[in-house]
Amino acid sequence: MFNKYISIFVHQMGDLNFYSMYKRLLKSQWKSYDELKIDQEKQLRHMVHFAYENVPYYHNLFKDLNLRADSIKKVEDLEKLPILNKDIIKQNWEYFKPLNLGNMKYYIHSTGGSTGTPFQYRLLKLDRFLSGAMMYRGWGYGGYELGDKMVFLAGSSLDVGANSFIVKKVHEITRNIRKLSSFDMGYEDMYKYAGTIQTFNPKSIRGYASSINLFGSFVKDNAIDLPDISAIYTTAEKLLPHMRDNIEDAFDCDVYDTYGLNDGGVGAYECFEHTGLHIDTERSIMEIVDDDGYQMSDGIGNILATSLYNYAMPFIRYDTGDMGHIIDDQCGCGRKSKLLKEVIGRSVDILITPEGKKVHGYFLLYIFWEYGAGIENYQVIQNKINNILIKIVPTDHFDVNNLSLIRNSIKAKSASWNVDFEFVDSIEKTKAGKYKFILNQLEPLL
Repeated sequence: MFNKYISIFVHQMGDLNFYSMYKRLLKSQWKSYDELKIDQEKQLRHMVHFAYENVPYYHNLFKDLNLRADSIKKVEDLEKLPILNKDIIKQNWEYFKPLNLGNMKYYIHSTGGSTGTPFQYRLLKLDRFLSGAMMYRGWGYGGYELGDKMVFLAGSSLDVGANSFIVKKVHEITRNIRKLSSFDMGYEDMYKYAGTIQTFNPKSIRGYASSINLFGSFVKDNAIDLPDISAIYTTAEKLLPHMRDNIEDAFDCDVYDTYGLNDGGVGAYECFEHTGLHIDTERSIMEIVDDDGYQMSDGIGNILATSLYNYAMPFIRYDTGDMGHIIDDQCGCGRKSKLLKEVIGRSVDILITPEGKKVHGYFLLYIFWEYGAGIENYQVIQNKINNILIKIVPTDHFDVNNLSLIRNSIKAKSASWNVDFEFVDSIEKTKAGKYKFILNQLEPLL
């Protein structure tokens, strides 16, 4: 209980409205979807009106489309607007500045995503604290309570390794967490991580799926005895089925997948039913759209984000670069929010055959689920239109006969593809410390 009050106090120092905001969110998770949508669309109208009146880019866009601010009243009306992307924002950076920006309190953030291309954006202070409150609520679907001890195993995108030693320690003490870097995961490093967990005795672990999976294998292989962990929260990477199984086996607890994007404000969290990720509605609008930009209620499509409170830099129909599988179903936990069955991955993780056919990387993931025995890690790279290079980190139990099965399965999509294999000691991570399993290096990218 003491840790809870410390956590509340620290957050209240940043924003006096934090705890009341958090308590409102705890209540709203049980609203019907119709109620959630009414609240969402009320804020949408406010944001669109603000953008039209104060942000030159949107004012000009609406004029060019012969639209008024009140043309966008509900979620479905967003289809009237074109899709926004990073290139458009970069090319029109000055026009995305609100006229009253000087009166706002905001932060400058940057993200690169799996493409590694730096992208700066502004985040309103209010929106940042709203993001934190929603994240805590989402972790609560797996049993988290404010002030609970948590270990982070990740890289810079989760603020691990991005600050000085002093700042890191302040964060760890005030938030009751410990930060472990996914950049350093050699044997000695992981022994130290195990020692930290044994001493700190956290309730949960949060981090990159690949890093927690690797650490879980290390724990099992070395028969390391860890304190009881109640939940594992994975984020920032695709959680593959074999990873979930391995992590649950290693830590003897449930894995809860999460999805969040600060630049667009969207978020989704898995609950104990494990039927999908509950899509947040209070901070943003998440659209799943087909290739023509039309909204889908079921199926796999591109994830678009419309921020509802980031007045410092409104994102309206922003292409996240991710793909998600939305399902027309309700969860048995009692929450009525829409569900993502899963986040498929980056839309750039699509390979192109010499015949011009698009093959989503998810196809290759299934191949490795079936024939990946004895493979510790891998990366599929398309460096030429007719060539696929597969880097493999083998274990002692790897069967080289599986290479022909993998090759034949890939060539079934295009007989014109050359499939080459390269055995390596490790797979290089991105600058944020993540693994990218499918990498399209063709220029221009899709």
